[in-house]
Amino acid sequence: MAEKRKYSDRREYMIKAVAKRRKKLKEMAIEYKGGKCQICGYKKYSGAFDLHHIDAKEKEFGIAAKGYTRSWKKVKAELDKCILVCANCHREVEAGITSVPKQHII
Repeated sequence: MAEKRKYSDRREYMIKAVAKRRKKLKEMAIEYKGGKCQICGYKKYSGAFDLHHIDAKEKEFGIAAKGYTRSWKKVKAELDKCILVCANCHREVEAGITSVPKQHII
C-alpha cells in the first residue's frame, strides 16, 4: 500500500513550483523588455535587473510581489508600464540622480 501524501509534501511541491514559475516569468519579462538595461545597456546578469514603473500611479501590482503568479497576459500588460533597468540605474532613478529616458515616458 502506498504511503499517504502529507500536507507538508504538497506544500514543498507548491513552493518549488511557484518559485520556478516566477523565475520563468522574470526571464520572459527580461526578454520582452529587450534583455538589457534601458538606461545604461547593462546585460550581464539577469538577477541584477529590476522593473521600474514609469508612472507609479499606473501600477496595478508589483511583478514579483508577495510570491503571486499571474498569467503572462496580465504580466505583459503591467510590463508595458515599466522599463527594464539594472539595479544601479534603478537606485539612481529612485534617488532622483538619473532620469527615465524620454522615449520611455508615455
